[in-house]
Amino acid sequence: MGGTGIFHIGPEGRNLGAVIEQLTERGQRQIMAQRYLPEIKDGDTRILLVDGEPVPYGLARIPSAGETRGNLAAGGRGVSRELTERDYWLVEQVKPAIRERGLLFVGLDVIGDYITEINVTSPTCVREIDDQRGTDIPALLMAAIEKRLA
Repeated sequence: MGGTGIFHIGPEGRNLGAVIEQLTERGQRQIMAQRYLPEIKDGDTRILLVDGEPVPYGLARIPSAGETRGNLAAGGRGVSRELTERDYWLVEQVKPAIRERGLLFVGLDVIGDYITEINVTSPTCVREIDDQRGTDIPALLMAAIEKRLA
């Protein structure tokens, strides 16, 4: 959701208890936590999959100065990059589960060597990749939909 509710707690853990209390509404709401990945300084890359197949370019969302969130809505800068060998390997790890579930359009978020999110509800960054690369991702998606309906 555009980086809303993302906090970076430093190694000293200052204010950790207060942040957890606030986010969980004193234990009444579930939250997700992950280890801080310093590679975020180079951006988190959104990799789009259409019917399990990766678009050959991702969008690295690079945090602005002094920020740990790379989300475009949080001031991050989007730079299209060719997928790396590691990106393709990561896709292969999740492709069977994505296809098994019949998911047609998915966004993987990758920081460094790790998938940090599999987004199945709002895989954004299509326009940015198309604008920077001259691709037509909506046409790929429509072709995949037509194939399923045929």
